[in-house]
Amino acid sequence: MKSDANAKNMYDRLQNCLKCVRKKTDFVPKIALVLGSGLGDFAKNIEVECTIPYSEIENFPVSTVFGHAGQYIFGTLNGVKIVCMQGRVHYYEGYSIQEVVLPIRLMGLMGAEILFLTNASGGINSDFKAGDFMMITDHISNFVPNPLTGQNIEELGTRFPDMSHVYREELQAIIEEAAIEEKIDLKKGVYVQTTGPSFESPAEIQMFKLLGADAVGMSTVVEAIAANHMGMKVCGISCVCNLAAGISPRPLTHEEVFEAGVKASALFTRLVKKSIVKMGKI
Repeated sequence: MKSDANAKNMYDRLQNCLKCVRKKTDFVPKIALVLGSGLGDFAKNIEVECTIPYSEIENFPVSTVFGHAGQYIFGTLNGVKIVCMQGRVHYYEGYSIQEVVLPIRLMGLMGAEILFLTNASGGINSDFKAGDFMMITDHISNFVPNPLTGQNIEELGTRFPDMSHVYREELQAIIEEAAIEEKIDLKKGVYVQTTGPSFESPAEIQMFKLLGADAVGMSTVVEAIAANHMGMKVCGISCVCNLAAGISPRPLTHEEVFEAGVKASALFTRLVKKSIVKMGKI
C-alpha cells in the first residue's frame, strides 16, 4: 500500500536525519524548546555546546520566514540540557504536514522528554493586549491536516493517541509558579492554529471566539500533536503580538508581529528561563 510506503519513507528519513545529527554531536537533551517569531534571542542564554543549521541535515525542511534563523542549538541552561529550535517550519511554506513536524519528532528521537513550544499570536480574548503572554491550556486545529494522517509509524506511537491532556498540568503549574516568582502577568487560554499564510478574516476571528479560542496563529498545534503521539510532555506559551482581525483597528502585518515579539523578548526570556530550570528538576 502507498500509505505503508509513505510511513516507512518518513521513518527512514527521520533516522537519516538523526544519523546526520549524531555525526556532529552525541548530545542528549532533556528539554526541547521551539522559539517563535522575534523570540530567537533567547538562545543567548544557553551555554552552547553545538549548533547545527537545518541546511546541514540531509532532507531536513528549512525555514524560509524572516525572523526564523533555522538552526538547532544544543547546550545547557543553568545545568539543564536543552536543544533549542531557533526558528520553525510552517505548513504555509509549502511543506507537507509530516515535514512540518519532522523537526519535533527528531528532537524526540534525540531523547528530549519535554517539548516547550512558543509562538507569536493574535489575541482573540477581549481581555488580552499586545505584549501579553498566554499559557496554552488546550488547542483547536482549524483546517490544518493532522500530522498523524496516513499509515501510523508504530515506532513513534500508537495509532489513536489520547488528546485529553496534551499540555501537561504539572508543566502548567511550573510555568505559573515561574510567572509569579518573576512577577510576570500570565494569561491562560486556548490556542487555535490556522493554515496561513494570510491572516484571518474578522468573521473567522468571531467564529474562533464562539468556539472558545483565546489566541490564533499559524503553528504549534500540529507540533503538539506529533510530540504527544511520541509520549513527550508538552507545554506552551504564546506571545500575543497583536490583536486579531476585526479587533485590531490596523491592518495586520508580519513586521508588526515580529517587532512585538522582539519587544516582549526580555520578559519572555525571564519566564521561559525560570520555567526550564524548574522543569529540569522533575
